Amino acid sequence: MNEPPSLKSILLWLSALVAVFALICGSLHRAHARDLDGRFTNSPLKPWFDGLRSGKGPCCSDADGSTVADADWESRNGHYRVRLPWLPSMKDDPKAWVWVDVPDEAVITEPNKAGFTMVWPVYGDHAGPTIRCFMPGPMT
Repeated sequence: MNEPPSLKSILLWLSALVAVFALICGSLHRAHARDLDGRFTNSPLKPWFDGLRSGKGPCCSDADGSTVADADWESRNGHYRVRLPWLPSMKDDPKAWVWVDVPDEAVITEPNKAGFTMVWPVYGDHAGPTIRCFMPGPMT
């Protein structure tokens, strides 16, 4: 007769399963943040975008950032805030958008060669967006 698996073997198997799941999720997140179809490869601003950094680290590239409409960002008392969807999947639901304060260290301080406002949000664990990089543009 077969003996039931021990608690130790079950925990070991579950640990391995969680590790594999974490690797797969991490790979998907990184893949999402890249220029998968190569549409920005020949952009004259690509090297500039690739080198953009805030005090929170590299912003990655143009493919990682999103443009921000003038109505969805503002400057008040020397600080910025931007309106973003609570989760990326909620971008088509205007009621799911929230104002997020931009940390001072996330603001890109070099001149904006693109000419439009951009944000590099980070989403995780249903805690809403945080800002990795923010590049203010001209307000019209």
